[in-house]
Amino acid sequence: MRERSTQPEYFDTPGLSQAQRDREYRELDRLNGYFYFSHPFVSRLPRWLGKKRCERLEILDVGAGTGLLGKRLSGWAARRGWDWRFTNLDANPAPFVTDQKAAFLTGSALQLPFTDGSFDLVVASQMTHHFNEAEVVQHWREAWRVTREAVFICDLHRNAVFYAMLWLAMRLMRTEKMVLKDGLISVERGFRLDEWRALAAQAGISDAKVSLYYGTRIVLQARKDAR
Repeated sequence: MRERSTQPEYFDTPGLSQAQRDREYRELDRLNGYFYFSHPFVSRLPRWLGKKRCERLEILDVGAGTGLLGKRLSGWAARRGWDWRFTNLDANPAPFVTDQKAAFLTGSALQLPFTDGSFDLVVASQMTHHFNEAEVVQHWREAWRVTREAVFICDLHRNAVFYAMLWLAMRLMRTEKMVLKDGLISVERGFRLDEWRALAAQAGISDAKVSLYYGTRIVLQARKDAR
């Protein structure tokens, strides 16, 4: 775990059929829901941005998959009287859409198809580890370019304890074989604090705050008005 793995995930295999992608997406959504992958966002965003600012947000989710994160967060916000509107972008065409109210676009995180300052907030959840270091820098530069105010990026934290816990949990949940393998590779491809801080500096996000969330996730937060 000292060095991050470069082993590609099964889900990144070229030529994977849409039927296979749909099946893997469904299994990923089941796991993400079980592990409450939206919790870092609902826990930190209101305190960080302020409840007044959270009343209405235009949000871009990069690497959104089925749009489950946006659906969870917009529903959570609505219960508080807030209006969070999501645009979901992924490199693969959206399979089964989980949120009829959100927009879905196919595109690259490395070249976002939006003008500068198109969104109040840009988020990404558990997708940054798919990139090499140079691609991470480009991904973050693009996120920083298209946000008017802030970015909030969350991913898996590379450590042996989390790896063992995830292996056990997925075995108990009888996770589909290839998703189980990809889940473990994801941890091996994850980052650590000093690595993300160095990459944020390279991306020109000098005021980024990088921290851990219960030891299992690594989070990058940055606001343009903090400069």
